[in-house]
Amino acid sequence: MDPKILLIMPLAFICEFIDSTLGMGYGTSLTPLLLLMGFAPLQVVPAVLFSEFVSGVTAAFFHHSVQNVDFNPRSKDTKIAAVLASFSVVGTILAVILAVKLPARVLKLWIGAIVLFMGVFILATYKRSPRFTWRKIITLGTIASFNKGMSGGGYGPLVMGGQVLSGVGVKNAVGITSLAEGITCLVGVLLYFFLKSDVDWVLAPWLMAGAVLSVPLAAHTLKRIPEKKMKIITAIVIIVLGCLTLSKVLIK
Repeated sequence: MDPKILLIMPLAFICEFIDSTLGMGYGTSLTPLLLLMGFAPLQVVPAVLFSEFVSGVTAAFFHHSVQNVDFNPRSKDTKIAAVLASFSVVGTILAVILAVKLPARVLKLWIGAIVLFMGVFILATYKRSPRFTWRKIITLGTIASFNKGMSGGGYGPLVMGGQVLSGVGVKNAVGITSLAEGITCLVGVLLYFFLKSDVDWVLAPWLMAGAVLSVPLAAHTLKRIPEKKMKIITAIVIIVLGCLTLSKVLIK
């Protein structure tokens, strides 16, 4: 067994704890780390998608159980998650099918700029309560899932930022993002499974185990953070992720 495999579970645990607490950061941080460790893209991206499908659904369950979000059948949170997941499926399918044909540099610049803008805007208006709109959520859900299918990361910052700017509570947005992202990742996994015969799934069980173990701790951590403070933390993290995305592209 490759000795590097021993690092997989702790890395997944840390990245998923951040993701399930803030609604973002798992694929965005874990994918480049695994690539830097020497794993091939077709080992990394499908395995990250698979582990995030399992951990996302698990996180949604725990966030609902501690009342960070309301996933009762007729609740607003459930409807938002369903809409995000539906339009995310479209974005993911397009991303996986067209991944080899599109300029990844342009896409990453665009995503980085959007994420940075949303973080700054959330921080500048954190005392206000934005008006809820479905149009923003649908648009950002599609764009975010497209980037997710292309690179294994970038979904959370866009969907979290989009929900907060659309008037969704930050804690609700974390739970909604977890569920929608889990469903989106399942679609990506199935597409890779059927469209790519040479995918190596060796990392998947290790990533899944580490990620799922962190979820209960993350849900209870989020429960204890005040909403206003959570909004400021979310904005700062989104700004950092936007800057990192842009810097990686511009420095090359």
